[in-house]
Amino acid sequence: MSQTPPQPQITLAQSPDYRETYANSVQVRVSVWDFQLVFGTAASESPEQVTIRNHQAVFLSPQQAKALWNVLGQNIAQYEQAFGTLNLEPQTQNFPAGPVN
Repeated sequence: MSQTPPQPQITLAQSPDYRETYANSVQVRVSVWDFQLVFGTAASESPEQVTIRNHQAVFLSPQQAKALWNVLGQNIAQYEQAFGTLNLEPQTQNFPAGPVN
């Protein structure tokens, strides 16, 4: 009979250089050793032009990338159950032309 070892107590703490940022663009680059997630902000100056300004890259081991994939999948499923299905197709908006007050 084998006993499972007790789980360690985990403490979360932010390092002095911890930052939060917003990204609406993520690019994934893969090598045999790691996954690189490049986060940026996409903005459209015109309907024909989109500029992506990358601001952070995070490297993950393949094991951590798979763990992230699992936890994101679980959280997306919970989100959709609470708020409805997420669509990946772009939704066009008919915004009125003219100045914004």
